[in-house]
Amino acid sequence: MSRVFVTTLVGVVAAALLCAGCTFKSSEPAEKEDSVPEGKVVLTERFDGPLGARFKDTSDGAYTIVDGKLRAQGARNRPLWLEQKLPENARIDFTARSMSPAVDIKVELYGDGESYAKAASYTATSYVLVLGGWNNSRSIIARMDEHGDDRRVRKEPAGEVGRTYAFSAVRRGNALVWYVDGEKFLDFDDPEPLRGPKHDHFAFNNWESEVFFDDLVVSEL
Repeated sequence: MSRVFVTTLVGVVAAALLCAGCTFKSSEPAEKEDSVPEGKVVLTERFDGPLGARFKDTSDGAYTIVDGKLRAQGARNRPLWLEQKLPENARIDFTARSMSPAVDIKVELYGDGESYAKAASYTATSYVLVLGGWNNSRSIIARMDEHGDDRRVRKEPAGEVGRTYAFSAVRRGNALVWYVDGEKFLDFDDPEPLRGPKHDHFAFNNWESEVFFDDLVVSEL
């Protein structure tokens, strides 16, 4: 056996002994790039009692509690505003299920907490998220104007009637990301993000479809 081979073998064995207690980190990231970030829970709403002072209803009775869920129908863009303000960077989770062929599940993020449609036309003070809008032909994220040219749109997949979806909306800095059932669905990068006293509330919204919401959780990021 050559002296070079012996020296090399001794070096390998020594290195192995020195590193016997080492813990090697996986090259895989701790979580998927598009996974929903965790945060500190600041509000939980299960709709197991009257709406009371927790919400501001700008409709004429379009929002009711039915079997422990929030039912919305015929609000015609008159939101149900959450009175508690949103953190500037937040994750908003809830479930939603439409029982109408039009689907049309709608919420608002970072609005003024009081605005509502006073005519057929309505420009929000918030980001608007719609799943299966326009007779279930498209889903969008819009900045205030849901018909605006800057909205983000996807046409597939269409919404499913009777299916309960888990929604997560995450706003950090300029970025708003919408997840459906844990998968990234749409995003919106806003160079002038809506923030401040007139852009700090969440709302459930509705046009005509029958939609049930539940399990609202707001977390600060």
